Amino acid sequence: MEDLIRQQLVAIGEDPEREGLVKTPSRVAKALRFMTKGYAEDPVEILRSALFTVDNEEIVLVRDIDFASMCEHHMLPFMGRAHIAYLPRGKVVGLSKLARVVETYARRLQVQERLTTQVAEALQEALDPAGVAVIMEATHLCMVVRGVQKPNAMTVTSAMFGQFRDNASTRAELMTLVHGRR
Repeated sequence: MEDLIRQQLVAIGEDPEREGLVKTPSRVAKALRFMTKGYAEDPVEILRSALFTVDNEEIVLVRDIDFASMCEHHMLPFMGRAHIAYLPRGKVVGLSKLARVVETYARRLQVQERLTTQVAEALQEALDPAGVAVIMEATHLCMVVRGVQKPNAMTVTSAMFGQFRDNASTRAELMTLVHGRR
């Protein structure tokens, strides 16, 4: 990978032996490995490792989970916040595992739409809840530093299953909780 990065530096007119660039191929390769480490992890297994039996059937929501991912179209970062909710049906998951699932899928080349759906599907599979909702808000550097150059554009995606999709009052309650006081 480092050789490819050196070739890229040469292709854009840089000298990879210049003092500030000597270690750049190694740093970029390390960063790329970190940004794509999610391929080696199984999100459903992460969730299944921390399931607990409960009687609660009310909304469980973790909001404002920061994430960073990399757009598969330009390999530029996009970053934002995820809000994850589910309606338990006999079991809940350790709250930190919700953030871990976001992190696992975010650490792959992505589009936000797929990322949102993948998180929701993993929760649905691991928990079999009465409903799952995932809402993601992100700023995409491919829209900020190139192309249309719109730094204030926020992309919002959602994936809703079960009661969050089928029951308007449950969805409305979720939206009130997500957009409550910050």
